Amino acid sequence: MRKYLDEKKTELSAVICNHCKKELLVENGILKEGCLEINASFGYFSKKDGQNHSFDLCEDCYDAMIAKFRIPVDCTDIKEFL
Repeated sequence: MRKYLDEKKTELSAVICNHCKKELLVENGILKEGCLEINASFGYFSKKDGQNHSFDLCEDCYDAMIAKFRIPVDCTDIKEFL
């Protein structure tokens, strides 16, 4: 769950894991730890047609979730560009 300082959602004030309620580190509007942000829009063939779901998971909750997958996630290393 994300909280912002203004209604335009331009400056981040807090990120809270939707599963365990851990408050993630945010400094000066910048998230400073790993977080999975999900925004899913459901379409015509879904039981959730017309709904948008969004949530955040801390790394520990993400790791616990993917540990239950029968097919592992694809994981590749990325280069960090400065």
